[in-house]
Amino acid sequence: MGKAGVQMLFRKKQEKKTYDKENQKPVLRCSICTGEQVAGFKDIRTGRFEEIRLIRTEKDLNGFKETYGIADEELSKEY
Repeated sequence: MGKAGVQMLFRKKQEKKTYDKENQKPVLRCSICTGEQVAGFKDIRTGRFEEIRLIRTEKDLNGFKETYGIADEELSKEY
């Protein structure tokens, strides 16, 4: 079994990450034209958006929420 095969068998647990909950809110940016979705954090004071992950599938979205400990009701959509 090659190195790639070994890595597939022994995947790391997903590391929990944090964000500044006082100054940032989790946002899912959605394009009306293309349907593209990007998950990230929006600075409450400046409105600056920090892209974290491109969302292609439900698995991608769930991975983002799990990584940062975000509940469904905390994540808002912006168009």
